[in-house]
Amino acid sequence: MPDHSLFRLRILPWCIALAMSGSYSSVWAEDDIQFDSRFLELKGDTKIDLKRFSSQGYVEPGKYNLQVQLNKQPLAEEHDIYWYAGEDDASKTYACLTPELVAQFGLKEDVAKNLQWSHDGKCLKPGQLEGMEIKADLSQSALVISLPQAYLEYTWPDWDPPSRWDDGISGIIADYSITAQTRHEENGGDDSNEISGNGTVGVNLGPWRVRADWQTDYQHTRSNDDDDEFSGDDTQKKWEWSRYYAWRALPSLKAKLALGEDYLNSDIFDGFNYVGGSVSTDDQMLPPNLRGYAPDISGVAHTTAKVTVSQMGRVIYETQVPAGPFRIQDLGDSISGTLHVRIEEQNGQVQEYDISTASMPYLTRPGQVRYKVMMGRPQEWGHHVEGGFFSGAEASWGIANGWSLYGGALGDKNYQSAALGIGRDLSTFGAVAFDVTHSHTKLDKDTAYGKGSLDGNSFRVSYSKDFDQLNSRVTFAGYRFSEENFMTMSEYLDASDSEMVRTGNDKEMYTATYNQNFRDAGVSVYLNYTRHTYWDREEQTNYNIMLSHYFNMGSIRNMSVSLTGYRYEYDNRADKGMYISLSMPWGDNSTVSYNGNYGSGTDSSQVGYFSRVDDATHYQLNVGTSDKHTSVDGYYSHDGSLAQVDLSANYHEGQYTSAGLSLQGGATLTAQGGALHRTQNMGGTRLLIDADGVADVPVEGNGAAVYTNMFGKAVVSDVNNYYRNQAYIDLNKLPENAEATQSVVQATLTEGAIGYRKFAVISGQKAMAVLRLQDGSHPPFGAEVKNDNQQTVGLVDDDGNVYLAGVKPGEHMSVFWSGVAHCDINLPDPLPADLFNGLLLPCQHKGNVAPVVPDDIKPVIQEQTQQVTPGNPPVSISANQ
Repeated sequence: MPDHSLFRLRILPWCIALAMSGSYSSVWAEDDIQFDSRFLELKGDTKIDLKRFSSQGYVEPGKYNLQVQLNKQPLAEEHDIYWYAGEDDASKTYACLTPELVAQFGLKEDVAKNLQWSHDGKCLKPGQLEGMEIKADLSQSALVISLPQAYLEYTWPDWDPPSRWDDGISGIIADYSITAQTRHEENGGDDSNEISGNGTVGVNLGPWRVRADWQTDYQHTRSNDDDDEFSGDDTQKKWEWSRYYAWRALPSLKAKLALGEDYLNSDIFDGFNYVGGSVSTDDQMLPPNLRGYAPDISGVAHTTAKVTVSQMGRVIYETQVPAGPFRIQDLGDSISGTLHVRIEEQNGQVQEYDISTASMPYLTRPGQVRYKVMMGRPQEWGHHVEGGFFSGAEASWGIANGWSLYGGALGDKNYQSAALGIGRDLSTFGAVAFDVTHSHTKLDKDTAYGKGSLDGNSFRVSYSKDFDQLNSRVTFAGYRFSEENFMTMSEYLDASDSEMVRTGNDKEMYTATYNQNFRDAGVSVYLNYTRHTYWDREEQTNYNIMLSHYFNMGSIRNMSVSLTGYRYEYDNRADKGMYISLSMPWGDNSTVSYNGNYGSGTDSSQVGYFSRVDDATHYQLNVGTSDKHTSVDGYYSHDGSLAQVDLSANYHEGQYTSAGLSLQGGATLTAQGGALHRTQNMGGTRLLIDADGVADVPVEGNGAAVYTNMFGKAVVSDVNNYYRNQAYIDLNKLPENAEATQSVVQATLTEGAIGYRKFAVISGQKAMAVLRLQDGSHPPFGAEVKNDNQQTVGLVDDDGNVYLAGVKPGEHMSVFWSGVAHCDINLPDPLPADLFNGLLLPCQHKGNVAPVVPDDIKPVIQEQTQQVTPGNPPVSISANQ
C-alpha cells in the first residue's frame, strides 16, 4: 500500500506562498510580483484569488493557529494569532500580539508598563520596541519573533522567566517506593522477609500543594536453629505518617510559602525539624547558574543492596543498587543539612554513615535580595513539639561589583544565634564567602552540654568554582571551626531533654567535593571528602575517591578501568576498602567486566556481563567468589510506563540465598483524566499527557518512553521545576493506524505542579475520497475536513479529492471553508475493503446529513469518480489585475 501522509496535504496551501515569498513572510508587504498559475494544474474553471500572494510577506487577514518562537525558543503552546490590515495601507498586514501573549515574553517591568495597545487594548501597537522583528514562517506554522535581549529579564537556555511559569491543573497524586527482600540461610540461622516503603499522597488546588508523607516497614524472621532458645517466628510492623505540609509558589517574589511540618533549610544555620510556616526565596526559581548545590551521595555496595537516605528519622529516598560503586545525584537542591545513609547488603551486613551537605557561598546578584523568614515550634519525631515558640530570618544582599553582605538571627527565649558574613564573586576565579555565627544559650539545669549561660562563636569559609575550560569542577570546598561553648539550635533542643546523651561537640569540619575530566587522556577523577573533629571525642573521616580511565586496545575500543577507594565511619566503626573494575565492550549494547572488592573483612572478585536491551531496560549477571565461596547474582531494571521495576537475586555457596524486588511509581488523577506511572521524586512535578483518547502512543521526556493507557492518557514524571521541559511523540513507534499532527509540547511548571498538555493524534484507517456537493460541484481548494473532535483529518484539492486520516466506520465529519462549517459527510459502515479507490462521499448542507450509501451501489459510484475532467488551458495571471 502506498505511504500516504496527511502532512503532505496539510502543506499544500503553504506551498503556493513559499514558492512566491520564500521561507519567511514579513509582516508588511514589499514589492508586487507576477507569476504563472500553470504550475497549480487547476481543473475546469477553478478560480483562486492569488492577490494575497502578490506582496512579499503579505498574510491574509484572519485567525491562524501558530507556534510562537521568541528568539528561536518556542513558547509552551500554540496560539491563535489574528492578522489585520493596516489602517493606512490595506496591502500591509500585522500580527495581533495580545496582552496575554506579550506577558509570556518576559519583558522587564519598566518596558512592559510603558507599552501601548491598539484595537481597544487587544493588540500590541507596532513599532514600539526598536529592533523587534516579527515574521510568519508558513512552512512551519510558526510566528517568529526576534527581540533584543535588552528588553528581556535575565535568560538562560531551557529556563523561562516567571511570566511563562505554569501552576498546572488541580488533581490528586499518590506516589510510592516499595522494596521487598527475602533471605534464606543455608546453615541454620534466621530466614527473613522484609517489605519497606515510603511515599507521598497529596492534592493540588490551583497554586497550592498539600502533601502527606508516609513510611512503613514489615519484618518477619524465622529461626532455623532448633537449639536456639529464641527460635520461632518474630514479626515487626510499622506504619506512620511522617509529615504533613503544604506550600505554594509566590512568583512575583521569586519565593515559596510553606506551612506545616518542615525541616529548616538554611544557608547559615544548622537545620532541625519544626512545625510552623516560612517564606523564602526559592533557588529553583533562579537561573541555573545562580542556584544552590544539590547533594551528591556516593558509596560502595558489596552485594546487591538497599540504600536508604533519611534526615532526622524521615526517609527521603530509598532505592536498590547492584554490587559496586554507586552515586545518588537526584535528591534536588532543596535538601540541606546532615543526611544519614544506610546500606543494607543482601548478605546481612549493614553500612551506616552521615554526610553533611555542602552549602554554596551565599551570594546574590547586585541590587537583589535573597531571604528566608520562618517561625513555629521545634518538633521531634512523632509529631510531638518540644521547646517554645521560635522565629528566625536570614538574608543576602547583592551590594555591587560582585560583593554580597549576608546574615541572620534565630532563637527563642532561652537560645539566640546571630550571624554576619560577606561574600565575593571572583569571576573567573570562583566565589568565596566568610561568616561568623555567635550563639547565646541559657540552660536552667545541669545537662551533658553544661549549665547556665553559654556563649560561643563559629567561623566558616567556603569556596566554589567551575573550571569549564578544563572540564573540571570544584563543587564545594569549605572549613568550619566552632568554639567549645558554641551551640546550634538542634544541640540546644537536645540539651533541654535531660535524658539526651551528647554524641559529640563539634570543633572543626572540612568538606570538599571535586570532579575533573581530562578528555584528551580519557581520565576522570571524583573526590568527596569530609573530616570532623570534636572537643570531646576522636575525629571522624569519610571519603570516596574514584579514578577512571577510558582507552582503546588494538581493535577493541572504549575499554575502561576504574579504581574506587572509600572510608565511612559511623558510631565508632569504620568501613573501608577498595573496588576495582575493568570492562570492555561486547557487541553493540553490552560489556563484560572484572570486578574486585577488597576490605572490611569481605573480599570478592567477579566476572560480570552487562547488557542494555533498550532505553528502558538493562540487566547484569555476575559470577565469582566471595570469602572463598562461589557467588552468583543477577540484577534487572526496567523503566516501565506504570512503574520502575528492579529485580535482584543472589546465591552464596554454603551461606545464603536471597532475592529482592523494588517498585517505584505513582498515580495521578485530574478532571482531565489520569494514569498510573513511574516516578522519581515523591510528590513532585509531573506532566499529564492527553493523546486524544488514542492508546499505546509512545511519549518521551527526559527518560525512557511512557505509553498512553486505554484512555489515551500518560504521565511524564521526569520533569524539572521551573525548567522548560519538552515531551514528544516517538513517531517511529506510533500504532499502525495513528497519526500525530502535533508531536511536541513544552511546559515550564512550578514545583509540584500537575501540568497538562494535549497532543493532536488521529486514530483510524486512511482513505482517498471524493467530496461532492448537492449541485454536483465540490468544496473549494483548501477546504478542511474535521471530525467531531475538531481535528483536521484532510484537505481538499482543486478537484474535490481528499486524503483522509483517522477514518472509522459510520463516523461523522464536517467540511470547513472560510472558517465556517458548510456541509457534513458520513463514512459508510462497514468501510469498503479498498479505501484508496476513490470513495465518493456526498457532502450535505449543515443539518441535512446524507444517509449512508448502500453497499450494492458503492462500486458504481466509485467507478464514476474515476473519470477525469479535462482542465482549461493555463492562463497568465497578474496579481495586480
